[in-house]
Amino acid sequence: MNRSLPASYYVEGILNKNVTILSRAITLVESQLARHRDLAQEIIQDLLPHCGASFRLGITGVPGVGKSTFIESYGRVVLEKGHRLAVLAIDPSSTRSKGSILGDKTRMSYLSAQANAYIRPSPSSGSLGGVARATHESILLCEAFGFDYIIVETVGVGQSETAVSDMTDFFLLLMLAGAGDELQGIKRGIMEMADGIAITKADGTNVQKAKAARAEYDGAIHLFPPSESGWIPEVKVCSSTEQTGITDLYDMIERYRQHSKANGYFEHKRREQQLDWMLFAAEEAIRERFYKHPEVEARLAYLKNTVQAASFNPFQEGQRLITLYNQSQTH
Repeated sequence: MNRSLPASYYVEGILNKNVTILSRAITLVESQLARHRDLAQEIIQDLLPHCGASFRLGITGVPGVGKSTFIESYGRVVLEKGHRLAVLAIDPSSTRSKGSILGDKTRMSYLSAQANAYIRPSPSSGSLGGVARATHESILLCEAFGFDYIIVETVGVGQSETAVSDMTDFFLLLMLAGAGDELQGIKRGIMEMADGIAITKADGTNVQKAKAARAEYDGAIHLFPPSESGWIPEVKVCSSTEQTGITDLYDMIERYRQHSKANGYFEHKRREQQLDWMLFAAEEAIRERFYKHPEVEARLAYLKNTVQAASFNPFQEGQRLITLYNQSQTH
């Protein structure tokens, strides 16, 4: 890819529905190089008037719940309803090699072949909660392209799935039935974030287990404090392989959209998310500047080679790093 192309090249290509240029622009926002990030921000700034018109659905779930299979099945319904769908699938990356499986596109063979669908697997690069740093910017690029329904799939369940909730309009939690004590396998905080729960793989001999799990989750949800949106989360059962319960889920999410737009919560949440992402961007910039500071880098390299566990005071050394950084800023 020619990285020296101007922002106008990408802006024009995205507005003209050139999917190759969209992919190249997303590659720029995923880049770790400062000059690529600067170019990406220029592109996004020019495209902002064309962003924000999509519905953003976040999907997470326990390992083995079948997120990719579910999205393939749910995506069929989305396309049948006349939407243009973009799927941003965040793949697990190795914290050592930074490598990533990037297999979602092959698992979503139907959606991959559809003209009105776009699948972009992105490595998480070990970032918090498996959410790629550039996912938020990728959403904006897809919106400017004309995708009006965007799904963000996360690697799995963890405390930092908050990041996905903070960039989507509806947060769907996928769960399995018959895998032991269901309520022990999921943190309360994740359930409180969920706007809806889907019990997957409700087919064959698992149908009754799925219905029992739905009743259990239904009871648990009603013990939580009322949500700010005024929406009471619903629990559904579905089978991605048999395509049962999928349209019911779509209808539930549509009811939420209508409910949240009618009472003003939809726009309120979008405004809050913008502020959250502004703070996130500032924190990321501060973190990057701090760890790339020469004196901080040198001190960390020294400590890695000399630290003795018995005599090492991590709090004192942490404060020393801050002091080294602050002193350099005053000179």
